[in-house]
Amino acid sequence: MSQDPQSQVLGHLYASALRGAGAAVRLEAVADPVGGLDAGELTVVPGFTGRFLVMFARDSTARSDRAVYWALAGALPEGLAVGDYAMTAEDKPALAVTKATATAWGGTDLPALVRHCAGLTVGGVAGVRVPKTVGRCTLPKLREFGDDAALFAALQARQITAAWTSTADPDVPEGTVLLTDARPALVRAENVVPLYRRNELTEAQLLAINQVAGVLDTEALIDMRRKVADGADPQAVADAFLDEHPLGR
Repeated sequence: MSQDPQSQVLGHLYASALRGAGAAVRLEAVADPVGGLDAGELTVVPGFTGRFLVMFARDSTARSDRAVYWALAGALPEGLAVGDYAMTAEDKPALAVTKATATAWGGTDLPALVRHCAGLTVGGVAGVRVPKTVGRCTLPKLREFGDDAALFAALQARQITAAWTSTADPDVPEGTVLLTDARPALVRAENVVPLYRRNELTEAQLLAINQVAGVLDTEALIDMRRKVADGADPQAVADAFLDEHPLGR
């Protein structure tokens, strides 16, 4: 588990679910959680479908929620398995524009951006990987900013046309328009999902981690990330969420 708020939220959320099913759980902060899982040092690693897929099948062209999930399931090495994914909880790359831009384009989805591909200027936070193309639109070289605050300030100042963020980023300012994806999807899905080692969880424990998918949504993920980023204890945040959204009910 990494130390960023999102990893903390997911780690403690799945840990709480496992404890509720009778497991003795210890959270480990490791640099390479998937490597630790593959090596047998970890039992469960929560994360996102698309990011996991890139680790195991870099050349996969899957984009939709279901396609990415099943591509991931088919790409895992022997000994690893994937639990149920949260259909309503995601953190996929998203492009943000101002309300004025969305109005001028006559749309609030990615196809509107594709139709206005010529002349785009696109920004993102330095070090964060983002798509280089959206549909048939090849994006210009990314303008990099030090953090979300600088990125969205540039967007509001019209220094850039669009800003790369993600659907569960708690720092997206009010009034900013996140362009929704199309069908078929133009950006690879990133739904919350756990990977686990086969034959190491009881039936009740496996059921518990799968039931997380039924109660978690993107708004809750944003809310918990924000609380942890503001200094709240991640275990208390996860426990409070599960108290309000009991598993298996």
